[in-house]
Amino acid sequence: MTDTVRLTVLISGNGSNLQAVIDKLSEGKFPEVSIVRVLSNRKDAYGLERARKANIPTTYHNLVKYKKQHPATPEGVQQAREEYDAELARLVLEDKPDLVYCLGFMHVLSPRFLGPLEEKKIKIINLHPALPGQFNGAHAIDRAHAAWLEGKIDKTGVMIHNVISEVDMGKPILVREIPFVKGQDEDLDAFEKKVHEVEWGVVIEGLEITLKEIKEERSR
Repeated sequence: MTDTVRLTVLISGNGSNLQAVIDKLSEGKFPEVSIVRVLSNRKDAYGLERARKANIPTTYHNLVKYKKQHPATPEGVQQAREEYDAELARLVLEDKPDLVYCLGFMHVLSPRFLGPLEEKKIKIINLHPALPGQFNGAHAIDRAHAAWLEGKIDKTGVMIHNVISEVDMGKPILVREIPFVKGQDEDLDAFEKKVHEVEWGVVIEGLEITLKEIKEERSR
């Protein structure tokens, strides 16, 4: 069995967490890792440009095309999402990755995507800017900040977790708490910046832990 770990990264936006991984690879931190593709569901995601600069293949795969083929009913939208996810799985599997890392991928993955990858024993992990069981889904940083302002919480966090069909509910791999500072005038922009800086470190640590798991599984 080869020691190489083929990594596919799914993104939707700026790609600063992707950049953290690219930087570590260029420093020789993970000599066994090869990013085989960066895939985005948004055409203007700056993360695609980051990948191109690093000579990493990119793909744009968007849900809109699928939605146009179905009526705008809950059933139609569901059908479109399932077709999109099935095609996403096919595109990802073409590259034969060992690991899929969701770094700010703003799309809820359904069993139509997860099933085919699980069959091939491909690990899927995700970065989520909240503590386990808190603020699942989108806008987690904004929601945590609002809850702090209302006096409901005194800390939030960032986690890397395994991906399952329930949103942000897979087993945590790594959790880092971020306390809100009493008396500090922490507006949303400043707090968001702080969370992202924590993420860059957590993304690398989460990759390290997962690579160790992959190596242990291969040696069995």
